[in-house]
Amino acid sequence: MTYVLALVKIKWMIVSRSNNELNCQYNILKCVFCVLQSFHISQKSRRNRPSVWTFNRASEWWDVIVPGFTDTQWLENFRMSEETFIHVCNKLRPAMERQDTNFRVCVPLKKRVAIALWKLATGAEYRSVGHLFGVSITTVCRCVQEFCAAAETLLVPEQIRYPDQEKFKEMAAYIENRWGLPHCIGAIDGSHIPIIAPEEYHCDYFNRKGWHSIILQGVVDGKGLFWNVFTGLPGSLHDARVLRLSTLWELASRGNHIPANTRNIGGVTAGYYILGDSAYPLQNWLLKPFIDTGHLTAEQQVYNMKICRARVVVENAFGRLKGRWRCLMKRNDCAVNLVKSMVLTCCALHNLCESHGEAYVNAWDLPPAAETVVAVPQAVEEEGRDVRKSDVTVVLK
Repeated sequence: MTYVLALVKIKWMIVSRSNNELNCQYNILKCVFCVLQSFHISQKSRRNRPSVWTFNRASEWWDVIVPGFTDTQWLENFRMSEETFIHVCNKLRPAMERQDTNFRVCVPLKKRVAIALWKLATGAEYRSVGHLFGVSITTVCRCVQEFCAAAETLLVPEQIRYPDQEKFKEMAAYIENRWGLPHCIGAIDGSHIPIIAPEEYHCDYFNRKGWHSIILQGVVDGKGLFWNVFTGLPGSLHDARVLRLSTLWELASRGNHIPANTRNIGGVTAGYYILGDSAYPLQNWLLKPFIDTGHLTAEQQVYNMKICRARVVVENAFGRLKGRWRCLMKRNDCAVNLVKSMVLTCCALHNLCESHGEAYVNAWDLPPAAETVVAVPQAVEEEGRDVRKSDVTVVLK
């Protein structure tokens, strides 16, 4: 109405003055007013129209194809059976359950868990995962973040925990029966997880292999299950430095990490210990092979061979971890904090799958990578010599 009154007023001025120039201006203003009026009407209509919260996307793969999966297809696509998948959903339900609102229908719990597992298992881009499940990239990101956060709270403490006294005895007996190493409760090693260089301190994450990473330090038992993990430190750090910065070192140094269950081994009173390679310092609770300088005795060579055979268990554990959850093998484009959460989640899922007897497909195996181990100088290795020396006498009996 305002536009009409303005035009009438201008037209009256033109008629009263009979000016051709004013008449031309009137026509121009008339066009402008028409455009403004159309814009005003469209804006009013838009305000009255309900906003769009979600867009419908094709989700036939999840809704139609997945329900018909065989056991083999479940394992190939989600790295676990449907039964174990349901177990994970129920375990994380308290933290991941969502309710529908008046504006949108939430993504069902099972679908959100499946989205996260697919991302962890394949390392695929968020866009590809979104197209497959019929959701947006934002939804995929949110599912992965919420899944890992829930797993850190509910799954990791259950699946990765310090053994109690009875469990330590069981672990030691298993390793001694299998490899002949008395009082050994596991093996330790480190692995690099590829990441995109962070904006801050990116040089710290550049490892000796020539790419950016964070380090995963893991301790496994004789069956390849993680019972201690520590991750998130920059890839440029040496394995020995990572160990000294970890909670494992802090607890072991105070003497309350491993139960005080001593045993006489070759005339020396020794407690439980774990195995490491030459990258780690020799401690009374961490033994490693003798450094081969070309002058090892026959007994020392045999001992080294037994140590190396037993340590294969931790190398195999890392191989199966990365083979099953391939997001740990590919360069991860997430923030470092989220990558750390994903690593912990994958370690917990590894233990869950292994303990539930989930099959491991050999096609998942990674090609063997050449590792360059940087040894710790002998000058810093004072502890543990007597324990290792006595261990040799028992192993060779």
